[in-house]
Amino acid sequence: MQTIQDFIRWTYSRFRNSDIFYGHGTDNAWDEAVQLVLGALSLPVDFPKEYLDSRLTTNEKKRILKFVDLRINKREPLPYLLGEAWFMGLPFKVTKDTLIPRSPIMALIENEFQPWLQQYPLSILDMCTGSGCLGIAAALTFEDASVDITDISDAALDVAEQNIAMHEVEDRVTAIHSDMFQGLEGKQYDLIICNPPYVDADDYHTAPEEFHNEPQLALTSGTDGLDFTRAFLAQAANYLHDNGIVVYEVGNSEVALQEAYPDTPFMWVELENGGNGVFVLSKDELKTLQQE
Repeated sequence: MQTIQDFIRWTYSRFRNSDIFYGHGTDNAWDEAVQLVLGALSLPVDFPKEYLDSRLTTNEKKRILKFVDLRINKREPLPYLLGEAWFMGLPFKVTKDTLIPRSPIMALIENEFQPWLQQYPLSILDMCTGSGCLGIAAALTFEDASVDITDISDAALDVAEQNIAMHEVEDRVTAIHSDMFQGLEGKQYDLIICNPPYVDADDYHTAPEEFHNEPQLALTSGTDGLDFTRAFLAQAANYLHDNGIVVYEVGNSEVALQEAYPDTPFMWVELENGGNGVFVLSKDELKTLQQE
């Protein structure tokens, strides 16, 4: 094997003969192979096809072989190997201290949270921010808004701050260490976005090995996946302006949440690009929850 094309073909064959899971940026062996090889060479995914017969150096070959070994034998998700993931067409630095960006809330940001948002949001909170992708994408969408992004993990916030700098939104996006609302006393927002830990114990234990390479702190939340969500719902109204809304992701724990709160009018969002378990609640609806 000598050329870029040789290594893409070989990597594709290795992936086809493995049991790796796709779901962290690609959904098939070919796209995964192309992204791994080009990423390992620091080349863009739209690298001109006429140059795919370029010959590789020994060090370049070794780097690709190392990445393929880690992807197959250690089941490391590709974005961790490359140190980068894409979200809403934007690059974000990622490490094993952050989840890999994939939230279906992306579709709502692209649609500016219509029809649920009643006013232009001047203040936004992205809780459990991880890499900062949701909050930064919201800041780039709402250019007059100030955005707080929070996380309990200092290591995740360090990555988020690097992404803030990369996207040049330091003047409007602030990273705050906070255990849920503890670091936000006195603050209120027009829009709260939250992609919290919500994976229940059974789903986590049976999940593909790739997910076990992500930080468990950002994935699991008790037996039914709702420990964080219960505490959040009991407090969130206090941190919203009038007419403010919460946009919240619970994924497959949607059923458990509806069973736990049968009288709550969760507005479940029909997501254009797939995904499930994203709801919207208003401040008034959250205040009713606090009174129960």
